[in-house]
Amino acid sequence: MQEKIRTLLEQNTALIKSVARDCAQDIEKTAQLIIAAYKQGNKVLIFGNGGSAADSQHIAAELVGRFKKERPALPALALTTNTSIISALANDYSYDLIFERQIEAWGKKGDIAIGISTSGSAKNVIRALKKSRERGLYCVGFTGEKGKELKPLCDICVIVPSADTARIQEAHITVAHIICELVEEALSA
Repeated sequence: MQEKIRTLLEQNTALIKSVARDCAQDIEKTAQLIIAAYKQGNKVLIFGNGGSAADSQHIAAELVGRFKKERPALPALALTTNTSIISALANDYSYDLIFERQIEAWGKKGDIAIGISTSGSAKNVIRALKKSRERGLYCVGFTGEKGKELKPLCDICVIVPSADTARIQEAHITVAHIICELVEEALSA
């Protein structure tokens, strides 16, 4: 079992090195976009399914609470948390619309929409990013190497160079933590 553990940790380490090489510029651009949006009084709306739904909540919590520094709360909403809204929209319309309708309700020009989909093919994430573009939100995507169809919908798309869902999710949360730290440092200065 220890050999398996070492192998998995080494895979994660190798992937993070690839992300550092391939995605650093997009990570920086994302942080700068969020910083500029916050300075203009805007908010961040984050969404995804499954593990990406949990990541959405995690990212929102880091921004609203704190990452490392005491500072004023930053407005961020995970569109994955209100079960009444999600179940009503899924029942009355379609699961494909659960994020799109919330973007319609909460998103305004200048806000940031972060759509997370390891596959890049989640219909509800794609629809929400399209709606975000229509409403003048800046669009950021987090996906894996198979998720290149998400890229044209985004101003910035962080594409983790892997097809392994677990490794992609691990990289996404690492990227999110880096962004949170950069945003916090810029807005606390």
